[in-house]
Amino acid sequence: MILESERRQVVAHAAELAELTPARTGNLSVREGTDGDAFAITPTGVPYDSFDVAETPVVGVDGEQREGEMAPSSEVPMHSAIYRREDVGAIVHTHSPWSTALAVAHQPLPPIHYMIVAVGKEVPVAEYAPYGSDRLAENIVAAMDEAGSTASFIENHGLVVTAPDLETALENTYHVESLARLYLETRSAGLEPRRLSDEQLETVLEKFESYGQ
Repeated sequence: MILESERRQVVAHAAELAELTPARTGNLSVREGTDGDAFAITPTGVPYDSFDVAETPVVGVDGEQREGEMAPSSEVPMHSAIYRREDVGAIVHTHSPWSTALAVAHQPLPPIHYMIVAVGKEVPVAEYAPYGSDRLAENIVAAMDEAGSTASFIENHGLVVTAPDLETALENTYHVESLARLYLETRSAGLEPRRLSDEQLETVLEKFESYGQ
């Protein structure tokens, strides 16, 4: 069985999507390293807790399915194109409500809280394109590259987060969703969130280099 470890990660963490996105509208994938030529991805149109390792699809970065008893997510073109263009090990895509609210408003998430540095100094908004299209992936990569971010909203669609590994991608998805909620709730209270400066963000980035065990 190819990419068994990556497939096990998909199965183990797929249920977390239910906490982030309505029904079965999200997807995630894990690549073989950060430069491998294939990745495991959630299958299309099934509950997140209803498939096993053998059923988990494996897809090449060329977009062709290589193994797995189920058909892969309809967003394979997005995942494969991002992997072709970015040295990342995992991708999480959700329609999480607070992030999607900013996406439908075409509103980037500014640096209102220091935890934004988990993904960059802002979360940009990628231009809309049909779901499952190569054009969508190109727009996402362009938005992330321009903003120096590892996450992006998608106009009238949702959120994409990339990271070296799946646990980090999921954690950062929660960070973005939490900050999107904080931003929108502050503004809905009639208050204007104050933004951190580049200097303040650089200080946080330096401190993060020695954070944790």
